[in-house]
Amino acid sequence: MTEDIAGEVPEDEIAADMLAAPVDAPGAASPQARIRDHPNWYYLLREFYELYRFLPSGGSDRIRGHQRAVRERISALIQANAPLRFGACEEKPVTAYLRRVLDEGRVEKHAPVIRAIDAVRAGLNWQYGYDKIPRGLSQKFAYAEIAGPNAPIHSEAVILGLVLFAPGCTYPTHAHDGITESYVCLSGAVSENHQGVYAPGSLIFNPPGQHHRITVSDREPSLLAYAWIGTREKLSHQKMAFSRAPRKRG
Repeated sequence: MTEDIAGEVPEDEIAADMLAAPVDAPGAASPQARIRDHPNWYYLLREFYELYRFLPSGGSDRIRGHQRAVRERISALIQANAPLRFGACEEKPVTAYLRRVLDEGRVEKHAPVIRAIDAVRAGLNWQYGYDKIPRGLSQKFAYAEIAGPNAPIHSEAVILGLVLFAPGCTYPTHAHDGITESYVCLSGAVSENHQGVYAPGSLIFNPPGQHHRITVSDREPSLLAYAWIGTREKLSHQKMAFSRAPRKRG
């Protein structure tokens, strides 16, 4: 599979369709809609590809392999002109910070991703993903899927999305069974497991089953992009739950 999607989706072949494309908002897509019918979603997918194409791997073979796997799955969605569907779109208390993180992200080198997110913000469905969520966390966290089994862009091979944190948020310890996860900081700054500070342009890599806890700067909200890779069954039936990290012996 080619690493350069420019040759896979020539601009001159889709320009005419995009000029007549409908508005990218809830209810705008019919059951037969495809990503090339809605250019804002199409370009957001491309920007995710470019994000995982140019991020450094820091010499890690595992991170490099994960980045390649994400790109291959995004490229397959673009080649297949993936189905696009919308359901009800909800906001959460933390989405009051969305304008701030988008404004701050525009000054970073990944500004094209921020612009692409802004173009589809009316079609994002913000969720908690947990049966029970602590009262304090419900005011400071939400996520929105972009691609996946239940996302606007249908995919059974990868989940792509955004997670938004309010200032001072602590996202409790959790892990993902059979899922390889990465976060890319787009705005603000976060720490994971107190083992480093991740500013815009940084990538956090979590292998399957790794417990991780995220803390956010007291002064600014943070927006992260994320990608999940796993089997079809794991991606479709992943249950979100907080957990306790195992105690160290000795």
